Amino acid sequence: MTQKSIRNKPAVKNKKDKSLLIVGIGASAGGLEALEKLFSGMSPRSNIAFVVVQHLSPGYKSIMADLLGKFTEMKVIEITDGMRVDPNIIYLNPPGKVVDIIKRTLHLSEADALRGTRLPIDHFFKSLADDQRERAVCIILSGTGTDGTLGLKAIKDEGGVAMVQAEAQAKFSGMPESAISTGMIDHVLPVEEMSRILVNFAGHTYFRSPAKHDLKGKEFSLSLLQKIFLIIRTKTGHDFSNYKLPTLRRRLERRMAIHQIKEMSDYLKFLKEIPEEADTLYKDFLIGVTKFFRDPEAFGFLQKKAVTEIVKSKPPNGIIRVWVPGCATGEEAYSIAMLFVESMEAAGKHLTLQIFATDIDKEALEQARLGTYSKSIFPDVSPERLKHFFTHEDKDYKIKKYIRDMVVFAEQNVARDPPFSKLDLVSCRNVLIYMDQILQKKILPLFYYTLNEGGYLFLGSSESLGKGSDLFSTVNNKWKIFRRKDLVVKRVFPPFELPLVEIKPKPPDGSKKSYPESVRDIAEKLLLDEYGSSGVLVDEKFDILHFYGRTDRYLSLPSGEPNFNILKMVREDLSQPLSLALHKAVVQRKTIVVKVRSAREDEASRDINLVVKPIVSGKSGALGLIMVIFEEKFERKASEKKGSRKKDKAPGAREAYPKIAALELELQSTREYLQTTIEELETSNEEMKSTNEEMQSTNEELQSTNEEIETSKEELQSTNEELVTLNSELHARVEELAQVNNDQQNFLSSTEIGTIFLDTAFCIRRFTPAAAKVFNLIPSDVGRPISDITSRLEPDRPISGEAMKVLKTLIPENVEVRTKDGEWFSAKILPYRTTENLIDGLVLTFSEITPLKKIELVLEEAKSYAENIVETIREPLLVLDSELRVISANRAFYRFFQVTSEETKSKLIYEIGNHQWDIPNLRKLLEEIIPKNTFFENFEVEHVFRNIGRRKMFLNARKIEQNDGKSNLILIAFEDKT
Repeated sequence: MTQKSIRNKPAVKNKKDKSLLIVGIGASAGGLEALEKLFSGMSPRSNIAFVVVQHLSPGYKSIMADLLGKFTEMKVIEITDGMRVDPNIIYLNPPGKVVDIIKRTLHLSEADALRGTRLPIDHFFKSLADDQRERAVCIILSGTGTDGTLGLKAIKDEGGVAMVQAEAQAKFSGMPESAISTGMIDHVLPVEEMSRILVNFAGHTYFRSPAKHDLKGKEFSLSLLQKIFLIIRTKTGHDFSNYKLPTLRRRLERRMAIHQIKEMSDYLKFLKEIPEEADTLYKDFLIGVTKFFRDPEAFGFLQKKAVTEIVKSKPPNGIIRVWVPGCATGEEAYSIAMLFVESMEAAGKHLTLQIFATDIDKEALEQARLGTYSKSIFPDVSPERLKHFFTHEDKDYKIKKYIRDMVVFAEQNVARDPPFSKLDLVSCRNVLIYMDQILQKKILPLFYYTLNEGGYLFLGSSESLGKGSDLFSTVNNKWKIFRRKDLVVKRVFPPFELPLVEIKPKPPDGSKKSYPESVRDIAEKLLLDEYGSSGVLVDEKFDILHFYGRTDRYLSLPSGEPNFNILKMVREDLSQPLSLALHKAVVQRKTIVVKVRSAREDEASRDINLVVKPIVSGKSGALGLIMVIFEEKFERKASEKKGSRKKDKAPGAREAYPKIAALELELQSTREYLQTTIEELETSNEEMKSTNEEMQSTNEELQSTNEEIETSKEELQSTNEELVTLNSELHARVEELAQVNNDQQNFLSSTEIGTIFLDTAFCIRRFTPAAAKVFNLIPSDVGRPISDITSRLEPDRPISGEAMKVLKTLIPENVEVRTKDGEWFSAKILPYRTTENLIDGLVLTFSEITPLKKIELVLEEAKSYAENIVETIREPLLVLDSELRVISANRAFYRFFQVTSEETKSKLIYEIGNHQWDIPNLRKLLEEIIPKNTFFENFEVEHVFRNIGRRKMFLNARKIEQNDGKSNLILIAFEDKT
C-alpha cells in the first residue's frame, strides 16, 4: 500500500467509539526512532487515538507525518484548531503551538501566550487529565530535560496510567529519568512491548466503563473490597475502610487493568501471591499528588487574608505554628513557608515559624526532607521565588536551608494519632475529599480544637465543611478558607450599646475566681423575675437550645425526622406572628413584643404576648442567643360568664341554704390553710432552689476545673506528640549526618591529602591523618592554635602569616614546601565557606608531590645536560616551533652568522638578520618537506649573507615530536661547505 493511499484512507468508525482510549505521547530528542518502533507494532484497528507532542521551534517545517506514515497503516495528520479526535489516527502537534483537549476536541494556542509553554508536553498531559480523567494514558519517550513530569503527575492524580520508555533504550534519557524519579510510573519498558499493553487497555472494562459506579446490589464486590482493605491494613497498619469507596474502587480497577486482571476475586488471589503488589496498591490509595502553589489564586488569597493577618497579630519575636496534614512530598508545606517569609519581610517582623508537615507515606516524607525537586517545578514557582528560596544544583532545585529548618516532617495518621495544638493555620488540602462522613465528622472537630481562637483552616477547592460549618466561619468559600469561631454558637449581633438583656459576671468572693453565670441561669432568672411565664432559648438558626416551664401548650414535635427549630414546632396559629417577631428582633436589634389572641375551640380563649428578647454579654459582645417568652392572660368562656352572673343575682341564695353557707365557710377555712401550706411549701422550695443553685454553681466550678484538667491533659498529649515528631525528625537528621560524616571521613582518609580545618582564631577544628606528615599532630591537638604546633617543614616556618593574609583577602595561597625528611608538598590555604556562603575559618591542604618533584629535577638535569651538549657543538644549531619561530640557538650560530640573541629569539626564521634568511629553498624545506617527513639531511643552500658574504651550506633538520598535546619542534644544524 502506498503512502498516498494510506493518507487518503478514511478513519475507521469503530463501534466502541464512545469508549475511545486517547493516549498522549511526549517525545523530544531521539524520539523519532522510538515512535517508529511503537507504531510499527500497533494494530490499525485498536480503537485508540494517539496525540504526539514534540519540542518544535516556531517556523520549523516538520516532516514527521511522512516519516511515521512509512511504519503504520494508521492515518497520520497534523493538528488543526477544533479538530475532533477519532480512533486509529495519530495526531501531531504543529510547530510553535500548544495543544489542549476539551470534550475530545483539540484546540491550539500560541506557545508564547501562556506561562510555562516551554513545556508543551506537560501542558497537553494536564489538559488530557482534565478531559479524560481516569481514562487518560500518557507515554514519555526519549528526550532531554524534565518536560512531561508534571503532566504525568496530573494524570496519575486523576487515576490514569503512565508509561515510560526504558532508560537503556532511550537515546536521551533526561525525560524518562525525570519521570521515573517521581515513583508514579506504572510501566517502564521498551517501546516494542507497549503496543500489546495499550491494546489490552483499550479492551479492559476500566477504560470502557464510565467513572461512576453503583455499588448497590454488588455485595460480593464490597465483601472482596473489605478483604483487600484487610490485607493492606495487615501489611501497612493503615485502614482504608472509611475512605470513599468509589475512589478506592477506581484505583483498584486501575491496578487490575495494569495487570490485565478482569475479576476482583482473581486480583485478590494475585494480591495474596505477590506481597509487593499490596505496597503498590497502598501507595495508589494514598493519591500523593501535589505541587507548589496548587491553585495559585487560592494561595494568593490565603496570603492576603490569612497569612498577613497572622503575621500582623503576632508580637515581635513571636511564634507562628502551622500544621499541614497529608503533606505528601512537601511542596504544600514549603509553599506555605514561602508565603509567611514574604509576609514577614513585607511587615519587617522577625518571627519564629514552625510548620509541622505530616503524612502516612514514609517514602514521600523522605523525599520531602531532602527538599530537592526537578526543573519541572518552574511553571509553578515564579523566577523570583526560585531565586529567593531555592539553590540551583545540577538538574535540580533545592530548598534553601533556612526554609528547610522551618518545616518538621513526621509520619502521622490524622485520623488516629494525637494532633498538634495552639496552631494559627491548618492546611489540609485534598485529603478530606477522599474520606467518608464518619472520618470527616471526626477530623473537622479535631482541627477546631487544635486551632487558636480565630485560627484559619485551608481546604482543597473541591472540599467543604459539611456539618462542621457550626465550628468555622467562612472567609472565602471559593478557595475554601475558613476561620475558627470564638464559640460553637455563631455570633449574630455585633457589639453595640442597646438596652438588651445583659449577662454580667458574678462578683468575686474572697480569693475565688469569678465566673459568668450560664446562659440557662440568666434565662431562668429573666423568666422568674420579669415574666413568670414559659419560654425557650434559641440560637441564630432559631433552633431550640433549652425549654423553660410548660411549653406543650405552644410547641409540639413535628412528624418525621426530629427537628427542634421553633418555627417547625410552634402551633400553627402562632407560627406567622412568631416568625415576624424573630426576624424583626434580628434586624432591629431590640426586644419585640407581639400580642396574639388565641381562640381554639377545645380551650378557653386567651391573649398571648410573644416576647422576643436578644441576650448579649456585657464583656465580649453579642452571643447570638434569643429568648422567646409566651406570656398569656385567660378569659372564661361566654357560657361560664353568664352562669356566674345568674348565680350572683339569685336573691337570698345563701340565706335559703344555711348548710351551703357552712360548707362555704369550711371551704374558706380550708382555702386559708391550704394557702398557708402553699406559702410554706413555696418558702421550702425557694430554700431548696437556693441550695440547688449553690450545688449547681459548685458543680459548674467542678466541671470547669475538670475541663481545664482535661484540656491540660490534651495539651500535654499534643506536646508529647510534638516532641515525638521532633525526635523523629532529629533522629532522621542524625542518621543522615552520621552517614555524611562517615562518607566525608572515608573520603578525606582515602585521598591521602593532609587537611587541617581552622576556625577564625586559627585554632584546629579537625585534621586528617595525612596531615601528620607535615605537622606533629595528635588527636588532643583539636582546639589548639596552629601556631602552637611544630611543623616538619624545612626551615621550621610558621603558617600564621599566610593564614592571616588569606583570611583578610580571601585569595587562596599555593606554595611548594619541603620537609626535613626531603619530602615535597603542594600547600594550599583556602577560605572555609559555609552553605550560607559565610567565611568561618580556613582550610589547609598538603598534597605530596615528591615523585613529581623528583621527575622535575631529573628533567631539569636533562635539560641542563642537553643545553651543555648543544653549546659544546661547534656547528650552528637552531630550534624552531611549529610556527617557524626561533625558540633557541647555540653560541656557534650567533658567532657564525654574526647576529645577537635579541635579533633572533621569538622571531620568524625569515626575519633574522634583516630578512637574510628569506631564501626560497629554505621556505620549500620548512613548509613543504618537513611537514611530510620527520627529518632530512644535506639539503644544499647557497646564499649571500649580510656580514659574512656568500656561503654554501648543507642543512640537516629533524622534527621533534612532543607529548601532552604540545606542538612539535624543528631542529636545524648548519654545515659550512664554502
